Amino acid sequence: MNAIPAQEIKRRGIAAVDDLIAKGDLHVIRNNQPQYVVLSEERYQDLIVAEQEAHYARVRASLEDVKGGKVKKFKTAADLLKALDADETA
Repeated sequence: MNAIPAQEIKRRGIAAVDDLIAKGDLHVIRNNQPQYVVLSEERYQDLIVAEQEAHYARVRASLEDVKGGKVKKFKTAADLLKALDADETA
């Protein structure tokens, strides 16, 4: 990942970012530590879509677990805690 000191952005403005963002994501370094990440809009949208797809995949997997009988249901929180305690001692 590319990196640029925050001072460079302060000195040159957004043009400093424009020069590097074409090469990929960009860390902004402040106090010798990466503090921020600058992404192109296209890269940002790709990450949002990937996050949504991962969320949907987790929901689908959970629904399959329910259909497959892999999920236990408890009437009360106390019942759940008892089952968890039993699992720990087993």
